[in-house]
Amino acid sequence: MTHSLIDIGLNLTHDSFDTDRDALMQRAAEAGVTHMIVTGSSPAASQQAIELAVAYPDTLRATAGIHPHHASGFAATDVDQLRALMTHPSVVACGECGLDYFRDFSPRADQEHVFRLQLELACVIGKPLFLHQRDAHDAFIAILREYWPRLHGGVAHCFTAGLAEARAYLDLGLYIGITGWLCDERRGAHLKEVVRYIPRDRLLVETDAPYLLPRDLRPKPASRRNEPMHLPHIVSQIAACRNEDAAAVANATATNTRTLFGWPNT
Repeated sequence: MTHSLIDIGLNLTHDSFDTDRDALMQRAAEAGVTHMIVTGSSPAASQQAIELAVAYPDTLRATAGIHPHHASGFAATDVDQLRALMTHPSVVACGECGLDYFRDFSPRADQEHVFRLQLELACVIGKPLFLHQRDAHDAFIAILREYWPRLHGGVAHCFTAGLAEARAYLDLGLYIGITGWLCDERRGAHLKEVVRYIPRDRLLVETDAPYLLPRDLRPKPASRRNEPMHLPHIVSQIAACRNEDAAAVANATATNTRTLFGWPNT
């Protein structure tokens, strides 16, 4: 697969990439992954993501936000810093933000407070959302619905749930991001039905590297570290589930990325 692909979510600031980040980007380009969006999950990580996007302006953009895991560490005095990060020209989305009741690393009240704060900022700033939700669907969708008329779209990043949740997000107006979770025969088999249901104009693709290495890669990689060069494999699996051509899926997801994030421009 040599056509253009866009990875809408990878953790390129992760320390596992510190020794070979340039080589990773070269491998991605050789695999046809021409553009990537680096996830910001805390003020520090968002700043690092922006610095990478500034260093590689033809290839990278960033998101800026507070992951629910980090909600309890966020102070009211940090709002101005977060606003500045979100408004940076290299940032295409507000987030990663949302709710995570699976890990509960932050108290749920803190998660909801910081989620609402970021939604309010996104309304004012005018950028779409990069959203995280795990085991918190009812609270998550209820809060989103409150703000949705003033928001500027968004993606349910790394979607791993079932058809009912997918339908609720699509009905609201969200895009859905699919990762290599689809390739996990233990946990992701249900996603085959989900990806058949997602309209072509609402589908996005991502690796969430270094996490979620596709389990069905052959030959099996020596390392469990995922990276963007594996995105074509994920797209081929999505295409097989949908009984569509992989090139058509790749082109559609690239178009959808441009539509939602306003990038890349050409």
